[in-house]
Amino acid sequence: MVIDGKLFREIEENCWSAEKRMTECDQTGVNVQVLSTVPVMFNYWARAEDTLDIARFLNDHIAEIVSRYPRRFAGLGTVPLQDPMLAADELGRCVKELGLAGVQIGSHINQWGLENKALYPFYEAAESLGAALFIHPWDVIGAKELSQYWMAWLVGMPAETCRALCSMIFGGIFERFPRLRVAFAHGGGSFPGTIGRIEHGFHARPDLCAVDNPINPRSYLGKFYVDSLVHDPRALSYLIETLGVNSIALGTDYPFPLGELEAGKTIRQLEYLSDADRERLLSGTALEWLGIPRSRFI
Repeated sequence: MVIDGKLFREIEENCWSAEKRMTECDQTGVNVQVLSTVPVMFNYWARAEDTLDIARFLNDHIAEIVSRYPRRFAGLGTVPLQDPMLAADELGRCVKELGLAGVQIGSHINQWGLENKALYPFYEAAESLGAALFIHPWDVIGAKELSQYWMAWLVGMPAETCRALCSMIFGGIFERFPRLRVAFAHGGGSFPGTIGRIEHGFHARPDLCAVDNPINPRSYLGKFYVDSLVHDPRALSYLIETLGVNSIALGTDYPFPLGELEAGKTIRQLEYLSDADRERLLSGTALEWLGIPRSRFI
């Protein structure tokens, strides 16, 4: 993959081949995988009409794979969120025509945070359609300053996801759109580890933090989903203690280097989990968030 004439990353067959993915999933005991496009393809920077063309191409491709292997894959689309009305229309096509469970969106849309009122028509459409939203960091804040030591990925991405969560909470999105089913990548980024600081700021400076939503940020714990990709059993234990198993779904970031190479390994390392809790983490939460019955994959 090349961006602005510079090599971004080399990708292998497992980035586009359903058959290769199924082979590698079988090796780690993964029965079903949720497909989504890579975030660098969001293309929010481009003209909305051009981004829509690319989004439709990508969405049709994912839907075709899901249709070909319905017991092995579920799918999420992508939409041109720089034009929320176009995005809402494409979301409707994804759900009603293509049979996708929802869409993946970025942690911000150019200069808009996810609280921006311009995005309300898109959120209204997601609620109405019962579409799942997966929020993945992209175009991370301070990326140029974090270019050394891969810190844009190691430091910037967790911070970017925390930014997205705080934007939605402080912006009152979960109050205005209570039926949204939203999941955040990478265990919610740095948000779970800094919820104490965030809550303290809410109480200490309500004139700055509570201007759009008077509700304590801590009260939203358990009202959104995150994936389990935190790379550390102790961190996952803390995440479970903070959010509960009903809010955490297996995540792998497959097939990229920062992913969990053996899917579900960190979950299985927690020997204290009951069978029911382990099953919830490995599949139950994801099915609930996606709005897909388990019977579809049997």
